[in-house]
Amino acid sequence: MEIVLIGLNHRTATVELRERVVFSVEQACAAADQLRSRGILEETLVLSTCNRSELYGVPREITADSAGAVENFLASFHQLPPTALNSSLYRHRDRSAVHHLFRVAAGLDSMLLGEAEILGQVREAYRIALDHGATGPVLNRMFQGALEVGKRVRNETEIGTRPVSVAFAGVKLAERIFGKLNNHRALIVGAGATSEQVVRHLCDRGIKQLRVVNRTEEHAADLAARFGGDVIPWQNLNAALEWPDLIVTSVSSAEPILTRKIIERAMAARGNRSLLMIDLGVPRNVAADANGIYNTYLYNVDDLTEIVEQNKKAREAEIPRAETIIEEQIEKFMHWQAGVEVGAVVGDLRAKLEAERETFLRERLAAMSHLSEKDRAEVGKLLEEFLNRVVIDPAEKLRGTPELRRKLQNLEALRDFFHLDREKP
Repeated sequence: MEIVLIGLNHRTATVELRERVVFSVEQACAAADQLRSRGILEETLVLSTCNRSELYGVPREITADSAGAVENFLASFHQLPPTALNSSLYRHRDRSAVHHLFRVAAGLDSMLLGEAEILGQVREAYRIALDHGATGPVLNRMFQGALEVGKRVRNETEIGTRPVSVAFAGVKLAERIFGKLNNHRALIVGAGATSEQVVRHLCDRGIKQLRVVNRTEEHAADLAARFGGDVIPWQNLNAALEWPDLIVTSVSSAEPILTRKIIERAMAARGNRSLLMIDLGVPRNVAADANGIYNTYLYNVDDLTEIVEQNKKAREAEIPRAETIIEEQIEKFMHWQAGVEVGAVVGDLRAKLEAERETFLRERLAAMSHLSEKDRAEVGKLLEEFLNRVVIDPAEKLRGTPELRRKLQNLEALRDFFHLDREKP
């Protein structure tokens, strides 16, 4: 059996080209049907995200041009000339294809090292293909292994635990100070893209009490409505500072909107209850001299960027541990695959030898009329024992001994040597 992978991703193709080869769920199913109906692949699976489009397949038979046929299909399916994709495609076979998929599932091939979303995308792509009947024993085992790799890498390494975006770093910082956030209150000053990222992370981490204030109130209302928060009018900002445990600011302003005096008055009104301020504004939204006010904790973009850079290095340091897990899982898959291949060869070999034995006995015993039925049965038994000892037993040993299987580089050579034609009359 052969495994073929043809694909492109954020490293090999521009976003404009990636957009042209994205597969919807319906297109992925249609592509699988066409690849099988044309006899190009027997099993197939499409993995398509904003950063990659990949076709995994098992050809009906091993040919030198199976990958080329998949490449041509990919281009024609999206109505592109083959030359439009050539320089952007990567091509993997067998172990290399398995290694690539396992790295994808582990988050090592993502634009953001260690991202967790890709594992869910791999799981969903596999579910769609499985439900559509496009996969078979090889891709089923391969993608189940990929999901196991992803889980192990996340459970056994820290490659995905350290935040590598400023927004998420700020939320993790809040958790470090307050612990769980479900009983704490957050005030978001600003309603742009950065504020939305922060709110999304806060809600993911369990924040229940959320208020949004913005100069354009309708933008604040939209953000608050999507995440179950409340809106505070801009003119009430100073009074609103008495309420939260956490303030995140991200507004465009030439001057600080929160001065030291404003914060001091707010702290007095709140009885000096602890206050974490995360200033994501550039220029800064919180005056620099506000740092050091009793029981306040102020962090700006530079502080968080430094944390992010440290976390990126920490994630990169986890790559060798993740690769070790990947290699272990690849060996498990290759062991299974070799066992299947050996089993098929051994089964065909046994069937051929048993048929040859019967033919041989009929031809030879026909001229030995002097033998009794008992003698004829004994000759047949001896010949069967001989075949088992010389051929069948060693072949069965090959099935259960990985070391021997690795020495046999090409099982098809054994099939050709014994003329084990897969085509049955």
